[in-house]
Amino acid sequence: MRVFCARSMRAAVTALTPPPGAPAPDASSPDTSSRDTAVPPDIVFEPMGALKARLVAGETADVFVLAEAAIDALAAAGTIAAGSRTAIARAAIGVAVCDCCGAPDIATADAFAAALTAARAIALSDPSVGGSAGVYLRDLFSRIGLAGTVAAKAVYRKSGAAAADAVGSGEADLAITFIPELRQGHGVRILGPLPPPHAHVTAYAAGVAADCAVPNRARAFIAALTAAGAAPTWRAAGFDPAHGD
Repeated sequence: MRVFCARSMRAAVTALTPPPGAPAPDASSPDTSSRDTAVPPDIVFEPMGALKARLVAGETADVFVLAEAAIDALAAAGTIAAGSRTAIARAAIGVAVCDCCGAPDIATADAFAAALTAARAIALSDPSVGGSAGVYLRDLFSRIGLAGTVAAKAVYRKSGAAAADAVGSGEADLAITFIPELRQGHGVRILGPLPPPHAHVTAYAAGVAADCAVPNRARAFIAALTAAGAAPTWRAAGFDPAHGD
């Protein structure tokens, strides 16, 4: 079974993935799941842009765990089986600093702008990779008139987790990306989400491919992500789960 999953969800999805050999939820249904449940799922964790490029190139998967807009587009195109769309979790973009440094004020839009201006270097996920946080931030900095200021001090990384590590190592003063990716960094302290009106939250959903050969196993995978008791794992990873305890 192959899964296309947004990169920011790596920690939570990895922790919640059913172990090899876990039974499908409805063994009586026609399904070829039984022949491959002993094999771990092949989960491709990449930025949204990279996953979309794979689809355009003709690649496919049995399960998709992506931003809701991408899932809805796949559903509209008939790529996802009707009735399989399932809300998963939400993630906000936030700001982090080195855990040994002082914390700038980011509580208001003006304070956030001042922090950007004062920072020596700012670690970001490279928008050219296609990650939704990097693209949103690029457009945000342009809207608030700080595109040039940020570009002059930007430390671009291929992932949000790598951007967080740049702060932990002292290479940058601020890291800005999805909070779940900031939590994957070392030596990092998260200050909080972006202040209003700049706050940005992405909702994620899952769906089973319409041509999935292992629908029972695919549904079991999604069920594990939304099962009772999964919520603490999502919260620990920096998400707001769509399904409570």
